[in-house]
Amino acid sequence: MLKVNNISFNYQKKKAVLNNFSFQLNAGEHLCIMGESGCGKSTLLKIIYGLFDLNEGTIFWNNTQIFGPKKNLVPGFKHFKYVAQDFDLMPYISVSENIKKHLSRFYPEESEKRTQELLEVIEMQAFENTKVKNLSGGQKQRVAIARSLAKEPQLLLLDEPFGQIDNFKKNTLRRRLFAYLKEKNIACIVATHDKNDALSFADKLLIIRNNKILINAAPKEIYNHPKEKYVATLFDDVNELLIHNKTVLLYPHQIKLTENTKHKASIVNSYFNGTCWLLEANFNGNTIFFNHSSQIKKNKEVYLEFLKR
Repeated sequence: MLKVNNISFNYQKKKAVLNNFSFQLNAGEHLCIMGESGCGKSTLLKIIYGLFDLNEGTIFWNNTQIFGPKKNLVPGFKHFKYVAQDFDLMPYISVSENIKKHLSRFYPEESEKRTQELLEVIEMQAFENTKVKNLSGGQKQRVAIARSLAKEPQLLLLDEPFGQIDNFKKNTLRRRLFAYLKEKNIACIVATHDKNDALSFADKLLIIRNNKILINAAPKEIYNHPKEKYVATLFDDVNELLIHNKTVLLYPHQIKLTENTKHKASIVNSYFNGTCWLLEANFNGNTIFFNHSSQIKKNKEVYLEFLKR
């Protein structure tokens, strides 16, 4: 189990980047960290890995305390692996050699089997003999993930792990990777801006705002019942409306066209997003967004129904 106890951190004497953070993660659990850019997501991963020294608090993996570089000649906790956004691969050797670099040379057959297994996870079998310097950014990102799994860490720390990967590869890789981690009972913490990382694959979701933990709960609970607009905007466009003297937050799919209600709006614009149209409308002087199956002409008046959660 990972235990983060009341930790605080700041760079030199600047304002705290992390302020009084506490949470736990069990073996095999997946935690997703979300928040706007600069909120401290990447810093938190580096601290957990042991790259920075804490100002306050403690971090334990089971009964072992994790320290930063002041107490470790080589920073980084031995049972964890951290995949940064810069990958840190060896460019002049092949993909398979980058993975094998972390495997024992005394057992070549096992090393080869493990390498092929990981190449399958990241769907890079066809590039096993390609030098890393000849790969695209997305391909390098996949190799970095495979290399981090070579020795089966107990906790994997991923910083925007799919940011440079094309959508058609991202979806299959994400399913393969998180299924593999669950199969091997490897805990995982992912810092991301992508709601699909959290909603589809995380057991827990931690949201950071103003250098503090705003909420830490199940992704479904946070998505369905966002406590404030900031939380909802991490997942989708969001409408903040006053209905029956009560402020409510509604996603676009929670507003539907209907007939002859008192909720009248005027269409401002339509945006095609593949599965439906996102309609922008003026409602009581406010801009709102909702989904519809077809485009509607500008300035057309429509009637709206607001769906309950």
